[in-house]
Amino acid sequence: MITGRQIRAARGLLDLSQDELAKAANLTKQGISKIEDGSVQPRESTLADIVRVFSERGIEFTENQGVRLKPHSIETLEGRTGFTKFYGLMREHVATHGGDICVSGVDEKLFAKYRDDPEQHRTKMAELLKRQPTLKMRILVAEGDYNFTASSYADYRWQPRDSFSPTAFYVFGDCLALISFTHDPAPLVVLIKSAAFAESYRHAFNLAWASSHEPPPRNIP
Repeated sequence: MITGRQIRAARGLLDLSQDELAKAANLTKQGISKIEDGSVQPRESTLADIVRVFSERGIEFTENQGVRLKPHSIETLEGRTGFTKFYGLMREHVATHGGDICVSGVDEKLFAKYRDDPEQHRTKMAELLKRQPTLKMRILVAEGDYNFTASSYADYRWQPRDSFSPTAFYVFGDCLALISFTHDPAPLVVLIKSAAFAESYRHAFNLAWASSHEPPPRNIP
């Protein structure tokens, strides 16, 4: 959750007055002032409106009460080290912004193979979802796959194997990550920080999710 100090700092970066912020977020100047000085505890929807205003102007909030200009770039991350860095960036982003994490094309065996300490990652994600009530995660896997390693904090659905792609993607906030396990060194993560790309893939994911189905209970002999 962002703080009044972060909001003041973000306004300073943009040279944005309380009046201007209030108008853009459909709030009052008095309301902004009280949020910034900590005299009121705003609703989550109010903070979401404030975050939206700053995001549209190229500002993002980070962990530890940070504020920075939003990077607009394409970052390439390779190998196990790059894979670990990607997950750190993803967790940092959603810890601040919440939202919906959409993941498609997942083969959990490959993810576990290249992720350093997968159990630690799952623990961090489970704790993160408990702290961030606006956060949810949905994962599309190939029909017949029961390897639901993230089931404690994510929802899984099956998609037909003939439509399953071996190249996975993550969508979170205004970020899109394309992940290939055929690259050398594997894996290759192309992290695209673009609201337009993220929204396009999120729309495609939602269509695939709507046509997918929940896996039936597994019959174990």
